[in-house]
Amino acid sequence: MSEPLDNTFAALSDPTRRAILAMLLEDDMAVTDVAEPFEMSLAAISKHLTILTRAGLISQEKRGRVKWCKLEPDALKAASTWMQSFGQFEPVNLDAFEAFLNAEFGREAP
Repeated sequence: MSEPLDNTFAALSDPTRRAILAMLLEDDMAVTDVAEPFEMSLAAISKHLTILTRAGLISQEKRGRVKWCKLEPDALKAASTWMQSFGQFEPVNLDAFEAFLNAEFGREAP
C-alpha cells in the first residue's frame, strides 16, 4: 500500500475525523463551526484537521481572520478504487456450497 493510501486510511480510522468529513460534505466551514458540535478543545479539533489536511482529504485556507475547511472531492478516489477491487468476487454462500457437495457426492447433510 502506498504512503498516501496509508495516510488516508489512518485519517479515516478516527470517528471524529469521519464526522468532520461528513459535516464538510454539506459545505465549507470555518474551523470554529467545525469544532462546535464536539465536546473537545479547539486545539484537539485543530489536530484532527491537520491530520485530515496531511492526508489530502481536506484543504484549509485563511479568509480574513477566519480559517476555513473544504472537503477535497477527489481525495477518496484512490481509497475507493482500492476497496472496490475486493468487490469483484461474488461472496461464497457456504450453505449452498455444502448442499452442492452433498448432492454431488451423495452425502446427507448433517
